[in-house]
Amino acid sequence: MPSAPNAHRLGDIAAHVRGELLGDPGLLVHGLNGLEEAVPGEVSFYGNPRYRKQFEATHASAVLVGMDAPARDGVALVRVPNPHLAYAKLLTLFHPAARPAAGIHPAAHVHPEATVHPEATLKAGAVVERGAHVGARTVLHPGAYVGEGARVGEDCVLYPHATVREGCVVGSRVILHASSVVGADGFGFAFDAEGEDGPRHFKIPQVGIVRIEDDVEVGACTCIDRATVGETVVGRGTKLDNLVQIAHNVRVGPLSLICAQAGVSGSAEVGTGVVLAGQVGVVGHIRVGDLAKVGAQSGVAHDVADGQVVSGSPAIPHKDWLRASAASGQLADLLKEVRALRKRVELLEKEKGG
Repeated sequence: MPSAPNAHRLGDIAAHVRGELLGDPGLLVHGLNGLEEAVPGEVSFYGNPRYRKQFEATHASAVLVGMDAPARDGVALVRVPNPHLAYAKLLTLFHPAARPAAGIHPAAHVHPEATVHPEATLKAGAVVERGAHVGARTVLHPGAYVGEGARVGEDCVLYPHATVREGCVVGSRVILHASSVVGADGFGFAFDAEGEDGPRHFKIPQVGIVRIEDDVEVGACTCIDRATVGETVVGRGTKLDNLVQIAHNVRVGPLSLICAQAGVSGSAEVGTGVVLAGQVGVVGHIRVGDLAKVGAQSGVAHDVADGQVVSGSPAIPHKDWLRASAASGQLADLLKEVRALRKRVELLEKEKGG
């Protein structure tokens, strides 16, 4: 088979992921694909028993598997502790990120009092305001905005229309996807019953900032509000999905995962290594403990202990929620039985009284 432009020998692939190879180390691999879609010359991965049939039927030349996965005739195996992680590393190998040339496009706007590192890249329409700082090798795509006095560290990527409002601080190796907003005003209002023109919601000035630590990724259209005073913080290595809302003065710890459409209300604390699944809502002024997990569409109204797994609305221990969910499907039948039993008891009481 002729070598593809980015082909790699299977032995090199196994070494790259520190895996144990069961197959021909000289086999050329030119790409990666899913178990069902893969063709000869491609690598796939098998890390979940529910895909056993697809693994047994795949046409891939090689498959990344767990350390105890069964052998398969005609398919080379690369045994690794974590097939999903190994596959991710191979995707990086086969599809290395392209870095645009450094420089400022003539159609970008950089205030004379801003600082942009010579190795940074500003594309057409990017804006860097007065007193702002953009670090080395950071890329601002068209329409990206860095407000007055804001700081963006090294090796960051701000995709089109990503916004870092005034005074906010973004660490290094941070990715802000399209139309994400760092530092919009927090949602703060005080009701004024005797306003000059009648009752009104008086806007509370939001004079704090957002601080995003290193290695954070922020999804498209996600909003992280600036603090009323002080800081809203997103900790090192945390990943926020698309359409996530982080309110003012929230503190999200390191290495947490917050999935799409989740929202965290003001002054709540999300600990280290927490997982908030899709559409989770967290009320303000509570703490979700370190390594806690919250199931999809849950409403968290009280503190969650370190390591606890909760689901439901209001959120309760996950095992209790599973039992309650299983029972809910039987409620109609149970109601019929209760009504029948009531009638029987009434008849028995009448017979006894007669």
